[in-house]
Amino acid sequence: MKKLLGLLLAMTMAWPVTASAEVLKNVDLKGEIQTIASDARHDKNNVYKSGTNFRVLAGLSADLVEDVRANVLFQYNDAWLSGTEGNTVQNYWDKVRLAEANVVLSNLFCCLEATVGRQFYGDEDSAVMYFGPNHYVFGMNKAPSLDGAKLVYSDDFKTFTMLAGRVDYWSPATVGADWTVYGLDLKLNLTDTLTAQVYGYDFMNSKYDAARDEKRHNGFYGAKATFAPEAATLSAEYARGYEANRLFREGNDSPYMVKVDAALNMDVITPRAAFYYAKGVVSPFGNYYPGLAVGHVSAGVGEPFVYSLNGVRMFNVGVDYVWNKFVFSLDGFSFQDRTAKDASTWEADLVAKYNHNDYVQLFAGIGYAKYGTGVKEAQDTKDNTVGQLGMLIKF
Repeated sequence: MKKLLGLLLAMTMAWPVTASAEVLKNVDLKGEIQTIASDARHDKNNVYKSGTNFRVLAGLSADLVEDVRANVLFQYNDAWLSGTEGNTVQNYWDKVRLAEANVVLSNLFCCLEATVGRQFYGDEDSAVMYFGPNHYVFGMNKAPSLDGAKLVYSDDFKTFTMLAGRVDYWSPATVGADWTVYGLDLKLNLTDTLTAQVYGYDFMNSKYDAARDEKRHNGFYGAKATFAPEAATLSAEYARGYEANRLFREGNDSPYMVKVDAALNMDVITPRAAFYYAKGVVSPFGNYYPGLAVGHVSAGVGEPFVYSLNGVRMFNVGVDYVWNKFVFSLDGFSFQDRTAKDASTWEADLVAKYNHNDYVQLFAGIGYAKYGTGVKEAQDTKDNTVGQLGMLIKF
C-alpha cells in the first residue's frame, strides 16, 4: 500500500514530464470547497462546537493506460493560518492530508472493476456505512477514507461488491485504532421500480485485549428495500450490530435499527416523511444526522447520531419547495428515547439553498429545538436555536 501511494504521489509531482510524454490521458481536475459557519444560542458545554468549518478537496483523475485510471485527491480542513505578512507554503502543506490515492482497473477478466488504494466508500445517505465528504453537516469537516481493495461485478440485474481493507477508528470501548474490514454488498434490481440490498461488514480489532473484555470482531449486517415509481419513493432498512470473538455471533443485548423514508415526487413540491428507531449504536461509520440542532450535537464531536442511552425513536415530516434557483426545505422532528419513558424533544428547521450555477451553491438554515427530558442539553436549558450559513463549490 505504501508503494502504491508513493507511486501515485510521484505521478502527481512529475506531472509536466509525464504529460508531455502523453503517458497520462483524459486528465480531469476534481474537488470541492465547503465552508460552514454555525452558532447556537445556548452552548454551555460546547456540545455544538460553534464556529466555522472548512474543507478543501482537490486532485487529479487520469487514464494511465487502457482500462486503468489513477485518482489522487488531497484534503485541507484547517482554518486559514493567521499572519499579516502571510504564511509559507510549508505552513499550509503540513496540514494537507491524502484523502484518495488509488487505481481503478476496468474490464478486469471482462466483467469486474477493481479499485485498489485509499478511497471513499459507501452512500452518503447511509446510516451505517460511509467513508467520504459530508455535506451540510457542521462539525464533520473531515472526509474520512479507507485503505483497501474493492471488487465490483455489475450487470442490469445485480451489483455485487466485495471489500477488504484497513481503517483507523478509536472508541472508548477499544484500546487500538487499527481495524481490518471485510465487507459484502449485493444490490438487486428486481423490477424497474423495486430494488433490494443485503450487506454485511466485519471489523477485526488487531489490538483487542481479552482481559479488558474487548471483542475481536465488531460489525453489522442488514437489508434494505426501495420502491421508486415515478411519482413516489419508499425505502425501508433494517440492520443489526454485534461484538464477539467469533464472526457474526451476537450477544444478549445486540444493537439494531430501523429506518423508513418516503417522498412524493411532484414538480416543485416534494413532501417527505421519515421514521428512525435505534437501540444502541449499530455502526460508528454511519452518516445520519437528522436536524440542525439535535442531530448536529453528535456530528460536532465526530460520533454517530445518538439521542440517549435508551436509544431513539424519531419521526420527521418535511417538504421541499423549488422556486427558480432556490430550494426551500421545512422540517419538523420528534425525538424520544426508544422506550418512550421520557418527554419528547421537538425541533423545527428551515433551510434555504441557492444554486448560483451547476457548480456553486449557497445555503442557510435555522433550527429551533424544545428539549425533552431524555437529552442531556435539557439539564442546562429547555430550548435552543441553531443557525447555519455555508457555501459549497464543486469542480
